[in-house]
Amino acid sequence: MEERFNTFTVLIAGINRCIRKIKTEEMSEYNLKSPHVSCLYYLYKHNSLTAKELCDICDENKSNVSRSIKFLEENGYLVCNSKKEKRYQSPLSLTNKGLEVGKIIAEKIDRVLIGASKGLSEDDRIIFYRSLMLISDNLRTICENYDNDKE
Repeated sequence: MEERFNTFTVLIAGINRCIRKIKTEEMSEYNLKSPHVSCLYYLYKHNSLTAKELCDICDENKSNVSRSIKFLEENGYLVCNSKKEKRYQSPLSLTNKGLEVGKIIAEKIDRVLIGASKGLSEDDRIIFYRSLMLISDNLRTICENYDNDKE
């Protein structure tokens, strides 16, 4: 069991580090960091999202997403056209600059996913993602139980 724990945690941590490094390296010419890439990617794929929706889809906390949105807005990548609703619930959309970079990000992500999946059959990939989702859901349930125990 100890070896399984070590293998699982080391592999997951290593995958996470690689993903962050790839995001940072691939976007360095645009002065974008890993959280910026996720926001741009999902806004590109969905056309318009609120900050809350970005938090959910990126699985990031509100403060990280807020900082990313602020940076992206100040640097001309996205706009918030609604001034009536609460800012957190206002739709965000990409500018022309954001759309251009979003397209580049989506293409780079596609290439990385193809490279990362080398050697996996389509069935292997489906089983892997199903297993990963189940593990993630199980771990979230365990974490929620810890949170409920504190209350």
